[in-house]
Amino acid sequence: MGQTLSEPVTNKQSSSAENDFLKMGSSCMQGWRIYMEDSHTHILQLNEDPDASFFGVYDGHGGSRIADSLSKNLHKYVLRRPEYASGDYKTAIEEGFLECDAAMKEDESLQQETSGSTAITALIREKKTMYVSNVGDSRCVGFRGDKTIGLSEDHKPFDPKEQHRIESAGGYVEFNRVNGNLALSRALGDFEFKKNATLPPEKQIVSCFPEIVEKEIDDSWNFVVLACDGIWDVLSNEEVVNFVASRIALNQQPEVICEKLMNRCLSEDSGMSGFGCDNMTVIIVCFLHNKPYSRLVERCASYITKLKAKWSEEAIAEDEAGETNEGDKLVSRRIISSSDSDDEVEEDKKSKKKADDNKKPSKEEDDEAFSSSPITSQDEEGTTTMRAERDIKDHQTHS
Repeated sequence: MGQTLSEPVTNKQSSSAENDFLKMGSSCMQGWRIYMEDSHTHILQLNEDPDASFFGVYDGHGGSRIADSLSKNLHKYVLRRPEYASGDYKTAIEEGFLECDAAMKEDESLQQETSGSTAITALIREKKTMYVSNVGDSRCVGFRGDKTIGLSEDHKPFDPKEQHRIESAGGYVEFNRVNGNLALSRALGDFEFKKNATLPPEKQIVSCFPEIVEKEIDDSWNFVVLACDGIWDVLSNEEVVNFVASRIALNQQPEVICEKLMNRCLSEDSGMSGFGCDNMTVIIVCFLHNKPYSRLVERCASYITKLKAKWSEEAIAEDEAGETNEGDKLVSRRIISSSDSDDEVEEDKKSKKKADDNKKPSKEEDDEAFSSSPITSQDEEGTTTMRAERDIKDHQTHS
């Protein structure tokens, strides 16, 4: 984990916008970090393609210049590709990412730049198709019907296919980091890991080649959430979806929900593992489907009602079996509480801390608990979404 402040910077920069099909909100917060290195983009109607919207979260590391450049330029490289004009959007995205990275590498103003950035983006076209593109360990998650849908896969050095590429390019993985340094295996920027002139960009030690998930958008889609790992290191995909859905059910606005989600993930101190101490950026994109926001509010309220009933039945069964609802399970259920007070957040943290303290693991048990905690979630279509591995060594420096 990187250096931290004595107190977190909790001022937030929030935005909102909507049209007849989409309603979005965004917010970002520096938190405990000394510098703000995140950047993001949200464009409801692209000048180059009025039938398309573009959203992106860029989590910088080692500085903010690459992330800032991506927020201003990445979508432009995609849109001006000849493949985009011909309707081959996936190829346009792939080539746009590669071209943008190459342009930054040749930019004289960035010649001495050592920073890098993740990129999680969503391109929505003609109200019917969404392309989610990912480089790094920021993430996009969707809520369709009553299901949480993982829309990206974290790029980590310990993933076998990522490690194979790293080693084939002359690098190595140590302490779950590229060359013992970088905690993600794909990034834009980080040019010190892209010096092998005999290899194409997608085969370098650190690759900027995006993985793309294409989804058809129908009336069952409720919303998607794009966020940096400052959120996903603290809450799971399903917990984030439940948090957002429960607040939409109360008719709260997306940008306000973004702010509350960051507050929920912010650590009460900067010690221990570092979870909740990172910069945070969240974009929530709601699908209105040419209907008022109140219709989405109704759908989310119905989902939360059913979810509470299910958890009530589970609680009764657990009581009968002599089990208790402490720790992670209790906190997970409180996530959809109708109250967002500071007292409730504090109570959640105390409940989890109490349960953790009761376990009193040895160091060996603690290390095993971090690495063996659930790190995958499977959506209804069999897409596996990796969570950031909870290995203490992975949080000694800023990823």
